[in-house]
Amino acid sequence: MRHKGENIWIIGASSGIGEALAHYYAKEGASVILSARNKDKLHNVLMRFRSQKGVKAKHQMVPLDICNSNAIRIATASLRTTIGEIDRVIVMAALYQPMKISEMKYEYINKIITTNLTSCMYLSQQIVELFTIQGRGQLAICASVAGFMGLPNSQPYSASKAGLINFVESLRAETDEKIDIRLINPGFVRTPATDKNTFKMPMRIEPEKAARLIAKGLRGKKFELHFPKLFTLRVKLLRHLPYKQALKITKKFR
Repeated sequence: MRHKGENIWIIGASSGIGEALAHYYAKEGASVILSARNKDKLHNVLMRFRSQKGVKAKHQMVPLDICNSNAIRIATASLRTTIGEIDRVIVMAALYQPMKISEMKYEYINKIITTNLTSCMYLSQQIVELFTIQGRGQLAICASVAGFMGLPNSQPYSASKAGLINFVESLRAETDEKIDIRLINPGFVRTPATDKNTFKMPMRIEPEKAARLIAKGLRGKKFELHFPKLFTLRVKLLRHLPYKQALKITKKFR
């Protein structure tokens, strides 16, 4: 059990990669704190943990709407009191809805940007403060390869993820080395979010594989974790191509 004795807080643990990560760490001996907005889904995940044979670590759920800054502050303070030291915080919470520019409404734009970007900023502030008190800790934030290059039908999701990548980079540069800041940029993973897409998703992987890749990467030293590399490296290449060529490629995702 490679993570026995660790306290790991996963935010966005009710489905998708977050849920798969929670299961992975529970099997590896960690005590997992589950957070998400949906209390019923969180409870179901927690019950599955407790039914796993041989799992002795204590797990708990802390329902949390990351768009509520006061709730973030209260949850962080509460865990500091009840759990003690937290070894890792992994932020997987996100909101995605494919839409064309003509379909965008202000209310939904604001909700996506708040969930995917500004809430992560405030959450990071609270976690860095907690880790500063502890003297150590790892904060991993999930963005997306959609932030590498603007993609059609994904406004404002791509923009929010591009902003998040920039934010995590600046956070890494600013934060003390005792606090381990990591950036996660997955390609296509089968989740309720990507199930909304109508286009072909190259090299889409299962959430369980994504969880294993993330956990392995977080045990390593690299700042950015991106996968599957055969796909993500190609998307990264788009940033280095002349716009004429890059935009010709991204138009294929319409």
